Parts: sequence; C-alpha cells; structure tokens
Amino acid sequence: MKIKFIVITLFLIGIVWVPLNTYAQDRPLNDDLGNTSDTFQENFFEGLKQKSIENYELALNALDKAEVAAKDNQENKAVVYFEKGKNLAALKRYKEAENNYNRVLEWSPEKIEVLEALYEIYYEDKNYDAAILLVEKLILQDSDYKEDLANLYHRTKQYDKALVILDEIDEDWGESNYRNALRSQIYRVTGNSSQAISKLEKKIDKNPKSEQEYLNLIFLYSEDGNSEKAFEIAKELIKQIPNSQLVHFALYKYYLEDGESEKAIKSMNIIFSSNQIELKRKNRVLEDFLLFVKNNPSYKTKINGLITNGLKGGDSHTYLLLGDFYLLEGDKEKSLNFYKEGLKSDPDNFGLLKTTILLQIEVEKYKEAIVLSDVGLEIFPAQPLLYLVNGVANNELKNIDQAIEILETGLDYLFDDPKMEYDFYQQLTIAYTLKGNTKKAKLYHKKASELSMINQKKIKP
Repeated sequence: MKIKFIVITLFLIGIVWVPLNTYAQDRPLNDDLGNTSDTFQENFFEGLKQKSIENYELALNALDKAEVAAKDNQENKAVVYFEKGKNLAALKRYKEAENNYNRVLEWSPEKIEVLEALYEIYYEDKNYDAAILLVEKLILQDSDYKEDLANLYHRTKQYDKALVILDEIDEDWGESNYRNALRSQIYRVTGNSSQAISKLEKKIDKNPKSEQEYLNLIFLYSEDGNSEKAFEIAKELIKQIPNSQLVHFALYKYYLEDGESEKAIKSMNIIFSSNQIELKRKNRVLEDFLLFVKNNPSYKTKINGLITNGLKGGDSHTYLLLGDFYLLEGDKEKSLNFYKEGLKSDPDNFGLLKTTILLQIEVEKYKEAIVLSDVGLEIFPAQPLLYLVNGVANNELKNIDQAIEILETGLDYLFDDPKMEYDFYQQLTIAYTLKGNTKKAKLYHKKASELSMINQKKIKP
C-alpha cells in the first residue's frame, strides 16, 4: 500500500504536507505467519492489540517476547522488527525505529511498505537528505513518488531541481493543483512570483474558461499578500464560470474579511453542499466559520443551516468541531449530541469515545455512560479508563456488585499510571463501603492513601 504525504490547501492557507496514511500497514508483512509457536503468535498479536489502543510501550514489551519466541525464524523476526519500528515511530523514537526497519531490509531490501515507513520517519524527523535518497529508490517501484521528490528538493532549497522534476511530471501526467501551487511557492521564495503571475495571466488570456489557471493565480496573489488582486481574480472567475464551486474557498474568506457575512455564508453553503469538495477541506471551512461565530454570536443560528446543507453525514472530526464549540458555549447537551453523532461515523475513535463518556459522567447521564463504556470495551478491552468510568457510573447508580466487578477487572490493565490507579482504589473504597464490606473498604482506602503519599513525594521539588 502506497503512502503519500501530499495534502494541499490552496489560496490563503498555502502548502501543507502531512501524512494521509500514517503507517498504512497495520497488518504484518506477511499475514500468514506459517508454522509458528503458540508463544510467538500470542505475544505478536498481543503487540498488535496494544498498538491498536496506543499502548505502545506494552506493545513493545509483547513484541520483545515474540522476538525471543521466533528463535531462528528470520521471516518471523522481520515481521516483529517491522511492528517494533511502527511503535517506536509512534513514540517519536525515530533512530530506534530506523534501526528496526533496516533490520527488516537486511532480510528483504526491496520491501516497499518498509521503505515507505522508513521514508515517513525521515520526513517526520526532518531528515530530508536521507529521505531524498530513499525516495529515489521508491520511484523505481512507483513513479508517483516523483512529486515527493519535488517537495523534498523544495524543502532542501534545491529549487532548480524541484522545478525540473515538476516540469517532467507535468509533461507525463498533465498539470495538477498541487504541482502548480508548489511551483508558485518556489517562484515566490526565489523572487520570481511576478514571472509566474505573468505566465498564468497569458494562459488565462488564451483560455479564459480554464478554472484551474484562475485558481492558481488567486493562490499566487494571496501568497504575495495582494488580497485585493486575488479577490478581483476570484470575481472574474465566477463571472467566466458561474458554476465554479472551488472559487468559493477564496470568496468566503474575502467576504468575511470585508464584513459581508451573508455573502460569506452563501459561499460556505456552496462549499458544504458540493460533491466536488472533500470533507477534510469542508471541515477547515467549518473551523473558520465557528471562529467567526464565536466573535459574532448573532450568527450562531446559521450553524444548523450549514449542517443541513452539507455537513450532515460528516466525519468524526466534523462532529468533534461542533461538539467542542457548543461545549465552550456551555451547551453540554448539544455538545454531547454531536459527540455521539461523531461516534456513529467512527466508533473506533478512542479519543472521541473518551471525551463523550467523560462528559456523560459530568452531566450525570450514568446509564448512558455504562452503555457506551460497555460498547467501548468490546472494541478496546485493554483500556483501563473504560473500566474506571463504568465503575464510577455503576457506583452512582448503586449497582454495587457490577461496580466492584468492573473496577477489579480494570485493575489488571493498569500500567504505570498512579493517578488512575488512585482513582480505581477510591471507587473500590466507595463500592465496598456501600456494600457494607468494611474490611475490603479499609484495604482499598489504605492502598489509595499509600499511593497518594507516593504521588505527593514525587511532585515535591
């Protein structure tokens, strides 16, 4: 599976590169582990499970055991090294990750998913020189990586090389938004933006119905700080191509800045209802609008209209943005509704799950918190927080036996988290007190007190 690192936001935002698929290979190098010992498989898949819930240290511990169990099986060891590399990269221990990836490459030098993972850590670690050498290898397997090479040349200020690569790609594949924007940025950095503008204006004169050339020119003027001229080009574009949807990415910003709020909202409605525009870009517009509403509360009523016109059926990020907005506004009920909608679209999003359950506890929706944490435990059975909030909710509802069972089970999944451990002991103290088991209540109270003293000693200077 190919990893690409190209995400572009045009116009006022500029060019931003981020991974679209962070470690796309969440499967083993070889899905069929063949004849392996039970010990190897048990620890290897425990490592995968812990990684899936972001317990990277626990994952590494399990993978260390799997490596030992692999013995002389080089293929199994390679699989382990690859998984170790991904966990170490997630912990930003890039050098250790690199060492593990290289151990895999010793066994299989052309393994593309390993080369891609290695490329990613070089990129994240800003080791662009090493990344260039690696991308030159990747290009031999996938010519799409030429765009990555152009970006790397740009980042290392090898502008002439970048422009040569961009021209080569355009000749082979035709023009693209990304390459035009990158070329424009190079022109601007090197002081040749006027040359780039002149070229684009000539292209538009020859073909006044070319939407993309207008968009590139808007971006260039915006990058040059000439917002007035960019706005002028945007209006000319909508005049020449009235059904253009992408131009509204420029228009809504200019309208907001000029105080023409209704026009801005009209442009946003077009963006949100467009089938041409991906949800990630719509979410960026939503962020701008919510910030605008924060400073102009009278427009809060417009949010529902925008949701109806295009954001309904959004992704988890859409609903998280809306949930966070209403939470800051103090409307916890509305916030909770949006968080729950987000979970419908992305039930495996642990961060959103955590936020939702904690808010349910805060607003005393204990029955809902139990239901949601039960669902969460089916997906994340090793997440201690879910056991804790489930226990808290059951305590509040006086479901004492259920609280004790879930809390004592959750203790088995705690790893080096004294604060949460203290909370578990406190809740167990409450549960056993309510049950009338004084002996057990005193035991857990003692454990909580001892842990509290240890924690206090740790934070003292």
